[in-house]
Amino acid sequence: MAINVTLDVIMAKRRMSATELSTKIGLTMANLSILKNNKAKAIRLSTLDSLCEALDCQISDILEYVKE
Repeated sequence: MAINVTLDVIMAKRRMSATELSTKIGLTMANLSILKNNKAKAIRLSTLDSLCEALDCQISDILEYVKE
């Protein structure tokens, strides 16, 4: 099983750049890049909350469960 981060998809739908999102939620570009590239091992609930608020979306728009 795997959880994929589909942050790039929702960002494209919202026409929001990584720089703009990073600034809005107070996350470094490096950490945002780790999330976008599906390299994160964990994510704080507060970060998910900030992402959902900034992108006006649900958690399911950002995270996807995939059976292997």
